[in-house]
Amino acid sequence: MKALTDKVKGRLNQEIARFFAAHHLGTGKPVSYDAFLEDRMLMISAIKAGISYSLFDIIQEITPFTESEWADFLNISTKSLQRYRATANYRFKSLHSEKILEMAEVTKVGVDVFGQLGKLKLWLNTPNYALGNLKPLELLRDSYGKEMVIAELTRINHGIFV
Repeated sequence: MKALTDKVKGRLNQEIARFFAAHHLGTGKPVSYDAFLEDRMLMISAIKAGISYSLFDIIQEITPFTESEWADFLNISTKSLQRYRATANYRFKSLHSEKILEMAEVTKVGVDVFGQLGKLKLWLNTPNYALGNLKPLELLRDSYGKEMVIAELTRINHGIFV
């Protein structure tokens, strides 16, 4: 993904391992964050189990989205997010878990393309001709828009400009 610090990468991989162990998911082998985002079956299992707030907290830390944007993506208030943070062992509903993983996936693809989170954030907040002059960030509220954003990132990565 991006050049995560060893500390954050370690926390993220530990939290994924803890999450998988708690919900009896995966093959029993250690799974890295990048490998997790590439394994659709693991993602489906995680969505069904519900992403823990502790895992979401780390994902939130490594994405370019503000708490307000996360609340908007999840269609909940920022107060609810703050309340979930204070709730021990909180797990998001499947619908929210899916959106969390979608945004993690967009971040992974975007950082792979641009090399830096800051450049991805700038791109997400700039109107894009290929996306109907909308900001890519505006399209991330639903799964069809997310697919359009990932497709555009893939085209950029392959040097195909509209």
